[in-house]
Amino acid sequence: MFTPISTRSVNAYRRQSVESDVSVANPHRLVEMLFEGAIVSIGAARHALERGDIKAKCESIIKAVRIIEEGLKSNLNLSEGGELAANLDKIYDYCVLQLTQANVHNDVAALEEVSKLLGVVSDGWKNMNTATANAQEMGHA
Repeated sequence: MFTPISTRSVNAYRRQSVESDVSVANPHRLVEMLFEGAIVSIGAARHALERGDIKAKCESIIKAVRIIEEGLKSNLNLSEGGELAANLDKIYDYCVLQLTQANVHNDVAALEEVSKLLGVVSDGWKNMNTATANAQEMGHA
């Protein structure tokens, strides 16, 4: 009765969903989405490596590197962000270096290290948003 959903259809739906999320997200949520995208891409690279799919591994690592460099790192305000921005800049540089090494050497441990590191930074970012929201609620109570 129904035809199976093609991969192309599923991917089109996902793209549309992400585009919709981006169009209504506030700047804080956009950064969360960048972290999520990088971590998902690293996980995809790890799974591709485990399957022996070198092309998919490379594509996923390149995607993660681009998210870090073009999304997270490029939006740091190093002149006004002080020590925090400088530290994040160093962390992002380290992540890109580790991802590059993981790509060259097929190093699952390096992929996992970067995923965990970005997870910690992402959690801090999410907690900062929660703390700000809680402070605003208490100020309006």
